[in-house]
Amino acid sequence: MTERLNPSLDIRFQDFEEAAVRVLQIMAEFIHVNTLFIARNDGKTNRMVKVLNKSEKLVKEGDERPFPEAYCSLSVEHGEQVLVIPDLKQHKETKNMDVTEKLGGGTFIAIPINYKDGKNYGTICGLDTEKQTFTEKQMKMFETMSALLSYVLELDYTNKQLFTISAPVVKVAKGIAILPVVGDIDEQRAESIIEKALFKSRELELERLIVDLSGILHINHTVVASLLKISTVLKLVGVDCTVTGLRPDLAMKAVQMNADLKEMVFEKDLEKALQKIGFKLK
Repeated sequence: MTERLNPSLDIRFQDFEEAAVRVLQIMAEFIHVNTLFIARNDGKTNRMVKVLNKSEKLVKEGDERPFPEAYCSLSVEHGEQVLVIPDLKQHKETKNMDVTEKLGGGTFIAIPINYKDGKNYGTICGLDTEKQTFTEKQMKMFETMSALLSYVLELDYTNKQLFTISAPVVKVAKGIAILPVVGDIDEQRAESIIEKALFKSRELELERLIVDLSGILHINHTVVASLLKISTVLKLVGVDCTVTGLRPDLAMKAVQMNADLKEMVFEKDLEKALQKIGFKLK
């Protein structure tokens, strides 16, 4: 009989953690072990990031163990292939481990999740107190899901880099900086920009931050709400905020949304904003 993924399963996700949950849910339909989990390691500690227990609670989300004392370390040492330990009490590497004594034996299956450069993030694992066997197709699923999560890790990293590159805080004089915002803004990116504006304002001891929107592609409720939030948050820490580069078409949309922008200071462009506070561009 050919096993197929249920077409009704929604496999869209926003970030690595959401992807990890969906991956475990999908695998649980085809991998017949009690517990599936994704663990992260930093070389010293192995931490359970996401856990799915079917019946018996063998693993708990957030649990930590020294990395050398975890089964996951054996998977990382094994390389990029699926590691299967059919009998934990008989295997030379696991029979004397504390975790085996607690479980009373069973089966372990795992494969590493690596970054693109080969550095290890952690592992995706299956665990059962009973002896289990796995088909070639089930082991292939471990390989596929590991590759998928590796890809999501890279996307997460790239997105974080884009947040940094597309919204840098540039200091132009003592107490004054510019925050150019480029591209589209969604809710997640808006929060990132607000946090950066606040953090950099404190770090650079700013008195004024000019937020330039000339690189914004379109405006929506998220953008408007974020502008209001940036201005309000900065005021609370004693930083004046000026917004520049709002194109006429975007300004019209903001008005049509009935956005209350009375408390905000707007200037046509960066040159006007800088001139107003005493700078002359040559």
